[in-house]
Amino acid sequence: MRMVWHDLLFMHWKVDADQLRQHLPASLRLDTYDGQAWIGIVPFRMSGVSLRWLPDIPWFSRFPELNVRTYVIGPDGRPGVWFYSLEATNPIAVRGARWLYHLQYMDADIRLEKEKGCDCGSWIQYESTRTHRGEPTADLKVEYRPIGPAYKAEKLTLLDWLTCRYSLFSADKKGQLFRGDIVHEPWSLRDAQAIIHHNTMTEGIGVNLPEESPLLHFSSCTKVIAGAIRKV
Repeated sequence: MRMVWHDLLFMHWKVDADQLRQHLPASLRLDTYDGQAWIGIVPFRMSGVSLRWLPDIPWFSRFPELNVRTYVIGPDGRPGVWFYSLEATNPIAVRGARWLYHLQYMDADIRLEKEKGCDCGSWIQYESTRTHRGEPTADLKVEYRPIGPAYKAEKLTLLDWLTCRYSLFSADKKGQLFRGDIVHEPWSLRDAQAIIHHNTMTEGIGVNLPEESPLLHFSSCTKVIAGAIRKV
């Protein structure tokens, strides 16, 4: 698959490692940085979503997305991402990803509006309400914008550890573990500001977010190639 990620906000909180482990397959090891576990909530929008050899499909290739993630190490020793949930407005994409990638994609009503004006610091209003039948409710309402110049994460830093992940792990109903790899240029990141009006995205998995403000980073545009998943 190919896709482009736009107006992406990384929100990261320090959390209790035991709360995160409860929802991980036994074959995955929770990854930590200096002994600390982290959870991320990432709103963004996508365009150009399609198989690599097909053109864009107008009603399919553009939609907003929201994911809740933590960081893991697979039994093969490869670091990667585990998604607790992924929300999207495209019902075909949701069902295709659940079937093909065994990911916890869910239907959601998502509204994203970008303030008109200079792209260098425009506020983005993002509001998501989960609508997937049979799943716990989850909502996010946040306003965010980039500030300051763009930069790359320095190797071996916390920011590098949080963002430079090129594999995802998933599991089917039988517990079989899968891994999918992605390719993209190193993140062009900026610091960010955010006003979080409402956030219940982690309540369904029993993870309590701390009162302190999250780490915030913004990326305006990243082109991505995603490979097929394989059994681990």
